[in-house]
Amino acid sequence: MSPIITLALALCASAFILLVGWPLVAALARAAASVVSAAILATLAVPAFASTGSDLLSALMPSLLDLAGVALTALIGFATVRFQRWTGIQIEARHREALHSAIMTAARLAVARKLAPDAATEFVSSYVRNSVPDALRELAPPASTLDALVRSRLAQAVEP
Repeated sequence: MSPIITLALALCASAFILLVGWPLVAALARAAASVVSAAILATLAVPAFASTGSDLLSALMPSLLDLAGVALTALIGFATVRFQRWTGIQIEARHREALHSAIMTAARLAVARKLAPDAATEFVSSYVRNSVPDALRELAPPASTLDALVRSRLAQAVEP
């Protein structure tokens, strides 16, 4: 594999990493300091290798390409993990929003029907179990937490 193809692959991988998200920019900035110092060292070393003969550079090139491949693979793996964490957080936020919205909708309906506090709490809990079962399954809030959230939303719905 020629160095130009390796460089092109590295540039494509870098573009992919930048598109994954801004949280990676900080990690890349830290890595850039190492790359710059390695580039400076390589710039100084290439004339020394060339002056002693191209045989040494030819002998080292496969090893350097393997090392670059390993580094690139690790960087892509790191970017993939960060992207999966970010999407997991987004999915959890959607479930949380759906749960809160369902609780508030049911609380307003319970207040409009003028249900007694215990009946209103049971109505809201039943409504939430039926309307957003996926959110409840993914978030798995304890019963006490869900009950406190329902009572809090009922109190909010009562206030004008």
